[in-house]
Amino acid sequence: MKTLACVVLLFSVSTFRPTLQPRTPVDVAVAQTSRKGGRWYFADSGHAVYCYGPVMVVTQPQGGLQRVATFCRGNQTIVPLKD
Repeated sequence: MKTLACVVLLFSVSTFRPTLQPRTPVDVAVAQTSRKGGRWYFADSGHAVYCYGPVMVVTQPQGGLQRVATFCRGNQTIVPLKD
């Protein structure tokens, strides 16, 4: 009984109550811009590029077709691929 009274007395004292740490806010914009699941491709320029988007076939101004990778690292939206 004395133990129970001591516990109740300790919890009733305001300085003994454990305080919770405030949660840190999460920046939603940073979480949305990160992408996962990219792939390496061989660009027409001879360099390897890491792209997140799908490979598409687009028409060239001369009338031909060109395979391109989309949404690549380095703020490149479209990178022509070597076949």
